[in-house]
Amino acid sequence: MENNPSPVLLTGTSHPRFAEELARCLGLALGRVSFEPFPDGELYVQILDNVRGRDVFVCQSVAHRPNTYLMELLIMIDALKRASARSIVAVIPYFGYSRQDRKDKPRVPITAKLVADLLATAGATRVLTMDLHAGQIQGFFNIPVDNLYGRPKIEESLIRLKLKDFVVLAPDLGAIKQARAYASHLGAEVAVIDKRRMSSEQVEVYAIIGEIKGRDILLVDDMCSTGGTLVTAARAAKKEGAGRIFAAFTHGLLVGDALVNFEKSPIEKIFMSNTVPLFNSQGSSKLEVVSVSSLFGEAIHRILSADSISSLFN
Repeated sequence: MENNPSPVLLTGTSHPRFAEELARCLGLALGRVSFEPFPDGELYVQILDNVRGRDVFVCQSVAHRPNTYLMELLIMIDALKRASARSIVAVIPYFGYSRQDRKDKPRVPITAKLVADLLATAGATRVLTMDLHAGQIQGFFNIPVDNLYGRPKIEESLIRLKLKDFVVLAPDLGAIKQARAYASHLGAEVAVIDKRRMSSEQVEVYAIIGEIKGRDILLVDDMCSTGGTLVTAARAAKKEGAGRIFAAFTHGLLVGDALVNFEKSPIEKIFMSNTVPLFNSQGSSKLEVVSVSSLFGEAIHRILSADSISSLFN
């Protein structure tokens, strides 16, 4: 009998390409899982490899079809728990429902907390994710949560631009912390846009706080859905006399006409990670996808060896 059986890496159906890259980084073969939905749409999952007494990592991004992929993840975790896995780490490159992290209106849910409870109840013993929309979500869990940062990998691509005397611009108040992190590592100044959301798709800019006239701009955020916030920010910056404009974000949901909007915007180049799969990126000359699979691979190595993960970003 093996004293230290090898770990197992499994993937759901949301982002198999990411899981394949992760498997290569870890030097593992992906484990076998059978997905056979019932005719009425219920999900059926069977783990086809022996996981008794083994450390299992389940990779699944909760994006594009969040309800289906979240349920799929929960069912896989439950199956692993009942198969006597030693530990079950939910590897969630994009943590869906993270925007619903507080009560901002009467009678609304805190869905991020609900998802945290569901993962722990299903049997997850740890969560590994990247760039949570709000840091306090880690406090919603009663199990360990490792929140990685996509910034270091994206910065490697940004350095090739050889930007000088540029400004990191936060498109709203919520992105200030991330803007400061980019500015600190890239040696730039920070500016912020004071805006008001008129509707789910319309944003009104009140003012740009900071000096941007004649300077290149780097817009940063943790995620991008329709692209409306970044495009509005880019146009406002251009109106104030900014030079070249670039954008960087971790999670590219890119729903609806996001790519079309980017093509028509003043943004010259957009950098994003591969935490969310792309389905409609063909023909987008402005988009560059940066792989963060190696960061997740290194984090998993450190989980297995009980080494520090935070030192990855020191």
